[in-house]
Amino acid sequence: MRVVIADDEPLARERLRSLLGVHPDIEVVAEAGDGRAALQACAEHEPDLVLLDIAMPGIDGLEAARHLAAFEPRPAVVFCTAYDAHALSAFDAAAVDYLVKPVRAERLQAALDRVRTFNAGLVRSRVEGGDGKRRTHLCARLRGSLRLIPIEDIHYLQADEKYVVVHHARGEDLIEESLKSLEEEFGDRFLRIHRNCLVARHELVELRRDPEGHVHAILRHGREPLEVSRRCVAPLREALRQF
Repeated sequence: MRVVIADDEPLARERLRSLLGVHPDIEVVAEAGDGRAALQACAEHEPDLVLLDIAMPGIDGLEAARHLAAFEPRPAVVFCTAYDAHALSAFDAAAVDYLVKPVRAERLQAALDRVRTFNAGLVRSRVEGGDGKRRTHLCARLRGSLRLIPIEDIHYLQADEKYVVVHHARGEDLIEESLKSLEEEFGDRFLRIHRNCLVARHELVELRRDPEGHVHAILRHGREPLEVSRRCVAPLREALRQF
């Protein structure tokens, strides 16, 4: 079993590494001190398990777990935290187990047994974001590495077969998520202009009709107008009046 340990406290990482050291079938392939570094380590090493602290700087453990749920192959997540108040949120984030610090050897053993069952395909969970906290970034995987794209930097999202192209302040990236799920999660930030396109509200400047009668959306940072479907014209005009 390949394991990544993610905790912003070096002593906590050292304790977990020591406890895992008695298991000959376990290899710690990386350590990380925050959520961003944990995601990068998982993209590089494709672990079977991530031992993940919750309260970390930047991207916390709960948000990191949501990103990990979209990884392929998907690692099992076991949270290790000093606070038991996060337990419900942790299981909403599809954690396999939840350990309270200081982690005891027998509890870690039980968690590892659960992870083996999870990785054998007997347990399947789905992230639903039940704690009410949305992601602050989207995660694009790039040849063994990843790029985290802040939501506020996104200009528009466009479906392209099984991928979504994220057009943002620094360029374009592909993510393996559906446009529908993104609309459900970020519906207050993005407006649908077409069955294959969502536009950030702050990017929409005006709607313009061409000589053929087709309506296009003009974006603040768009290189070219985007086609608007007929059924989206009225809701978009109403949204523009409310800006």
